[in-house]
Amino acid sequence: MDAKPEPGPLSESSELLFSFGVIADIQYADLEDGYNFQGSRRRYYRHSLLHLQGAIEHWNKESSPPSCVLQLGDIIDGYNAQYQASEKSLELIMNTFQRLKVPVHHTWGNHEFYNFSRDYLTNSKLNTKFLEDQIAHHPETVPSENYYAYHFVPFPKFRFILLDAYDMSVLGVDPSSPKYQQCLKILREHNPNAELNSPQGLAEPQFVQFNGGFSQEQLNWLNEVLTFSDRNQEKVVIVKVSVQHPWACLGPRDLALSVQTPPASCYCYNLMFQVTTQHSAHSSPQHCSKHTPSSPRVYPLLDAELQTQLRR
Repeated sequence: MDAKPEPGPLSESSELLFSFGVIADIQYADLEDGYNFQGSRRRYYRHSLLHLQGAIEHWNKESSPPSCVLQLGDIIDGYNAQYQASEKSLELIMNTFQRLKVPVHHTWGNHEFYNFSRDYLTNSKLNTKFLEDQIAHHPETVPSENYYAYHFVPFPKFRFILLDAYDMSVLGVDPSSPKYQQCLKILREHNPNAELNSPQGLAEPQFVQFNGGFSQEQLNWLNEVLTFSDRNQEKVVIVKVSVQHPWACLGPRDLALSVQTPPASCYCYNLMFQVTTQHSAHSSPQHCSKHTPSSPRVYPLLDAELQTQLRR
């Protein structure tokens, strides 16, 4: 594992360009506390609403409010579906988000698809594609309606690209559809287990049912947007529900124990390394200063920090 790059010194005269809030895995349900699928991590289903309210209160009180908030998926827990409470729980969370004074960009994770179909999500308040940026005279940067992805500019020369990490997945898709059959075929080719959510014995443990991947159509579109950003010297942040780099799956406890193998079942079928690394200078967004070279950069958003600030 490569050493984490040390941030460069910031000048005392560094100017705050903008900030944005990040929240993920709210996983609300009107239930008593429980545990995750593996039984290894406590889940505070009902209490998560208080955390969301606290985050919103914090953002609203900021002297320099964030330009937007990124909600990185799993907004309500899959247990809601078992209790026919999906719509009620989603309405409660979305009403809470209405107190926020800045725009929210929503991504979709596996728990969204445990509760709703893709068609439902497309027509719901969790579809924030109306906030997208449209680049004049560049139709190749317009996303297809076949996947949920778009890009936007929270500040000049910074482009955020929100991706659909479940574009290729059996979740939320009609089992009789060709896309479901295609995704199931891919899944079974890489996962012979009777329980498709189990990575046991897999050489590529990301091929489990609760994961997803990117279609070639979406990757081609991403490449076009990154190419535009390259040519226009924009810095780019990739936004999606699942991580891009396997080491980002590790938590503080794993790092403290010097775990050598990341739990690969937590990242996408196709990792998107090739399409992003050819556009990337591998820097951290926190280190942008007025002394930063003007070369285009890609910043994969790998964790759920409460707020990230970009400086120059």
